Amino acid sequence: IRGGNNFSFVENDIIFTPPMVSKLLAKLVTIGKDKLRSVYDPTCGSGSLLLRVAKEVKEVGNYYGQESNPSTYNLARMNMILHGVHYRQFDIQQDDTLEQPHHIEKRFEAVVANPPFSAKWSAAAGFLTDERFQDYGKLAPASKADFAFVQHMVHQLDDDGIMAVVLPHGVLFRGAAEGHIRKHLIKDKNYLDAVIGLPANIFYGTSIPTCILVLKKNRKHSDNILFIDASQNYGKATTQNYLRDEDLEAILDAFNVRGFNDKYSYVAPISEIESEHDFNLNIPRYVDTFEEEEMVSISDVASEIVKVETQINELDQEINKFCNELSIASPFGEK
Repeated sequence: IRGGNNFSFVENDIIFTPPMVSKLLAKLVTIGKDKLRSVYDPTCGSGSLLLRVAKEVKEVGNYYGQESNPSTYNLARMNMILHGVHYRQFDIQQDDTLEQPHHIEKRFEAVVANPPFSAKWSAAAGFLTDERFQDYGKLAPASKADFAFVQHMVHQLDDDGIMAVVLPHGVLFRGAAEGHIRKHLIKDKNYLDAVIGLPANIFYGTSIPTCILVLKKNRKHSDNILFIDASQNYGKATTQNYLRDEDLEAILDAFNVRGFNDKYSYVAPISEIESEHDFNLNIPRYVDTFEEEEMVSISDVASEIVKVETQINELDQEINKFCNELSIASPFGEK
């Protein structure tokens, strides 16, 4: 299923989107806004992420989405009506978004998605002339459609819009065609605004670490990219990690402040990303979370060893004393 706000499928396993991740995506695309002309989810599942975005503002003009699974598509439409969205306010279509997009001529103020991780797509040569992909010169590999979804979403994004998408960490550093597309998004388009690393094992059905990419067509901070490493901040359940309210607030605070926070966030100049890292966005390259081990004093350790050996000898003698009193052989011999 190409749809993933309530669920998506990877290798036949259902992956549910955690509510706090949906909340984070919704807040990222609505910062500073109380109204939205439109919101779009190209992998809308049952439509829950569209509705989550609506909770963050007073008014949404129109809702748009696409879902390939017929049953889930019908559920999404029903979900809209059950949540009080008038049928004239939403346009949800049923088809494969990458292969058969239904809203290709529209542009949206907010775009959100949790596409199925590293899904397969045709990557047919004909897509090199598709207006969504033609500027990049290369297509995302057939075995990993992650960047194809990003390119599709960027194409649908309005000039004053903002998009946030959940993806596997591989998009940050994989090479070949994906590296080429990543470089084009950063250097030529200059759309990438922030990279947010999430904890591992927060998605039901997969333990892989994920990230959120935030993109804008007209960026206020056009000469840098914000990196946030939120991978170590989470709560633990029995078999699952989860984002807590304080974790979400820390991410949003760092996103708004857009500055250096030791072991948490870093603003990297585009020139650094190019010259020092060759457009590799792997977060540890930018946010240093290394914890130095405490220095060990060899003389203190030696003194402690001497002290311990003295205590051992004293205990051995005490045991020998008790053994003599009981007329039994001591395991340590006579001291």
